[in-house]
Amino acid sequence: MNYKRLYIPNSIVFITIVTSKRRNILIKNIELLKFSIQNAHKYYNFKIYAICVLNDHVHLLIKPDKINEFSKIILLIKRTFSKKLDINTITDYKPSESNIKRKERDIWQRRFWEHTIRDEEDLYRHIDYIHYNPIKHYQIAPKDWKYSTFNNFVKNGYYELDWCNFEDKYKILDLDYE
Repeated sequence: MNYKRLYIPNSIVFITIVTSKRRNILIKNIELLKFSIQNAHKYYNFKIYAICVLNDHVHLLIKPDKINEFSKIILLIKRTFSKKLDINTITDYKPSESNIKRKERDIWQRRFWEHTIRDEEDLYRHIDYIHYNPIKHYQIAPKDWKYSTFNNFVKNGYYELDWCNFEDKYKILDLDYE
């Protein structure tokens, strides 16, 4: 199947990348993930507006200088992480014949999900969704989840520290990007 990506110049893109078999490997390897993102910055210019890393997936909002490079950015992040990850730390690691044939390490799902932000309201909804994820998956308040940009948003006055009470939660529940 051929996937068609939408490349609209000057856009912000919401991206979700997920580990293969939804393995819980990202928080355990958070420094490697940070390194992989920094490595991508060496080759491509892009700004990360918001991010949340969970055990088995990452949500991020990025704005690449060249919009047609966001797929390459994600590919490089995934490739760097996969090459440097010690597969002996993954208990259920067993690449399929397809993985072996394609010379893949079976660390990430092959594809990623993307959505081009349409307007200001769409942007805010996606930022909220990113920061809501620790509640959705772990029932942890955004202020207590150190693997997201939430506390930076609080410092900059975009959120109150106790954001996402139950009233806020119901505004976000209709979003699902996984």
